[in-house]
Amino acid sequence: MKIPVSVLVVIYKSNGEVLLIERADRENFWQSVTGSIDFASEDLRQAAIREVQEETGIDVHKLSPGALQDMHHHIEYEIYPQWRFKYEDGVIKNTEHWFSLKVPDDVAIRLSPREHIAYQWLPFATAAAKCFSPSNGQAILRLFSSKAS
Repeated sequence: MKIPVSVLVVIYKSNGEVLLIERADRENFWQSVTGSIDFASEDLRQAAIREVQEETGIDVHKLSPGALQDMHHHIEYEIYPQWRFKYEDGVIKNTEHWFSLKVPDDVAIRLSPREHIAYQWLPFATAAAKCFSPSNGQAILRLFSSKAS
């Protein structure tokens, strides 16, 4: 059963482009890297590193120190009814912790075809508007509003 604690990682380049990936199980469902922790004591940062590797092929350990940043923000949202079967009975909410990852402009993306079928780099405002999840769009906008200040 899934644990209702997850990470969301906004991956971006120095030019402000953000990586969005399209889910394999839902057409036109674009998102940032997301995923639940694997076990109750899993460190959130380690979960973010693992999910980035699994979903994009990017090895965070090979990037410059400080590339992965905890955005020190989390949200709680209601789990879609059609996905609640993945959780213990009665679990209807998930807590999502936000991270950002700055990557080199020439980074190679290798999708996990079981999870995602396409990717694209978009200007951050366009990416935020394209996300299926409103909170994913908010995470992108929050990241870039903090960079402007």
